[in-house]
Amino acid sequence: MSFLHPEFLYLMLPIIFILFALLLTQKENQASFFSDEVMEKLRVSANTLSLQARNALFFLMAILMVLALSGPVIKDKEIEIQAKSADIIIALDISDSMLAEDLYPNRLQLAKHKALELLKLSPSERLGVVAYAKNSYLVSPLSLDHDVVAFLLDKLDTNSITEKGTNLLSMLEVVKNGIQSEGKKYLLVLSDGGDNDDFSKEIAYAKENNIAVFVLGVATKQGAPIREESGEFIKQNGKIIISKLNENISELAVKTGGVYIQAVNSNEDITAMLHEIESVAQKKERKSKKITKYIPLFYYPLGLAMLIFLIATSSMSKRKKVEVPASIILVLSLMNGVNLKAGVLDFVDLNNAKTAYEKGEFEKAQDVYKEYAKQHKNDASYYNSANSLYKQKEYKKAISQYKKAHFSDKKQEASKLANIGNSYAKMGDEKSLQSAIESYENSLKLKEDKDTRENLEAVKKALKKKQQQQKDNKDDQKNDKNQDKNKDQKKQNKDQKEQQKQDKKDQQNQNSQDQNQQNNDQQQKNKEQNQQKQNQEKDNEQSQKQKEQEQQNKENKEEKLDAQQNGAMQQQKAKMSDAEEKKWLKALNQKQKTFLYQLNQDQQIQRSQDEKPW
Repeated sequence: MSFLHPEFLYLMLPIIFILFALLLTQKENQASFFSDEVMEKLRVSANTLSLQARNALFFLMAILMVLALSGPVIKDKEIEIQAKSADIIIALDISDSMLAEDLYPNRLQLAKHKALELLKLSPSERLGVVAYAKNSYLVSPLSLDHDVVAFLLDKLDTNSITEKGTNLLSMLEVVKNGIQSEGKKYLLVLSDGGDNDDFSKEIAYAKENNIAVFVLGVATKQGAPIREESGEFIKQNGKIIISKLNENISELAVKTGGVYIQAVNSNEDITAMLHEIESVAQKKERKSKKITKYIPLFYYPLGLAMLIFLIATSSMSKRKKVEVPASIILVLSLMNGVNLKAGVLDFVDLNNAKTAYEKGEFEKAQDVYKEYAKQHKNDASYYNSANSLYKQKEYKKAISQYKKAHFSDKKQEASKLANIGNSYAKMGDEKSLQSAIESYENSLKLKEDKDTRENLEAVKKALKKKQQQQKDNKDDQKNDKNQDKNKDQKKQNKDQKEQQKQDKKDQQNQNSQDQNQQNNDQQQKNKEQNQQKQNQEKDNEQSQKQKEQEQQNKENKEEKLDAQQNGAMQQQKAKMSDAEEKKWLKALNQKQKTFLYQLNQDQQIQRSQDEKPW
């Protein structure tokens, strides 16, 4: 035997010994003045315990209570507890189309909110983040530090990648290189689907590299325009682009072993997606720990202490008969054989059953739940056993187990009734469908649920369809007769339409001939006008040449005259004095009116050495 909390023995027993040692050695106040015989006569009743006897019982009771507090146990066996988790990569589409505002506040912000919510709902899973548009980049590797992953995820926007477009294949390549493991890889894509209609390459690549793709479609079928940071909408060929949800991306999820869910503003979609991922994910062992299972013994000293307490507080005599009903009742209750076998670690068996259920070992899980339900008459175990039978397609047995579970909580009872309805619906015959409708309606009376409501409507349609089949067979015979009549009528209509088409075609040909004749006449007029313009241009060119020739002759005459004048000035200059020469140049300049001089007087022309002649 050992103690789980021996510190109670070390700390409390010494204090109790000291305290009761003082109490047990203390005498009654009157005993210091009278003898024992006198004290016996002075007492009102001789059927009571003495002070020392009562204190001795209290002392023994205190010791037993300290022993109970210290947790006496007997070692039973060791159990290994394993910590497991799945590796999930979150792929966030940050292309410009995610700026559309058909979801509040826009697609990108809602997708980031869904990813952050997933981090909160899966604290024990390793998560990583990939951002992709035309190219893809690893934002965060797989990590259990969700605070860091959330920080990096929150900083992503459409400016994080400059290349525009959506390329899922490059994203899958990053996922393949980002998770270095031989097992299956799990990828959650948050996207509007892009513009690709064919995902066959992506599906083949995901299957080849053992990647299960789960897609959360973050857009609506109605779509919305894409607003840039400037406030303007993105246009193509002058028209505003309307970006819509591309539901073809669901093929990528379904054909790779994943699930496709369209996003909603609440968190129900991401909760359902996490449940789907965990139901198929192969969790890996991260660490394990062995714990020891003990058989507790605290109730023995505690029960004995309670018995002593009743004796000490009752009127018990040492010499005469005394009634002690309370003591007898306690002893009988202890001897009645109350089953005090502790189920402290029953959770281990239930945890094993849950693990088997998540791995798809439904038969093993059902056996554990069924055995536990028999032993403890536990409603939850009946319910879990029925779930396992349902997964094995044993619908009748599942219904039987569901009916054994009775919950006081309305939510649990509604869930049970909904599952009974699902089992009846799976059986498929008309009677079962009616029973399913009844179960769904009873469930909705307790708690309104969207999925249950949808199942109810679907089963009603299926039942109505079965009832309609016989009626449809009779209607088919009538339709055959009507079809013959319709064929004749269609033939007549077809002949009339062909005649109308022929008439219309002849009219169009006649109109075309008239139009061609008008075009030919117009072309002839245009040719004549062009010929007149050409002749006029030739006459203008000839007159222009004549004017240029006359101007050239005039300039030649002026040059000759200037040359003669310059010669005369040179001869005269040779005969002049310096003063006469200055005076003569001054007068000559006043008479000269050429541009060259005027320019030289205003400023000099400066030319660069690198200036080209043309």
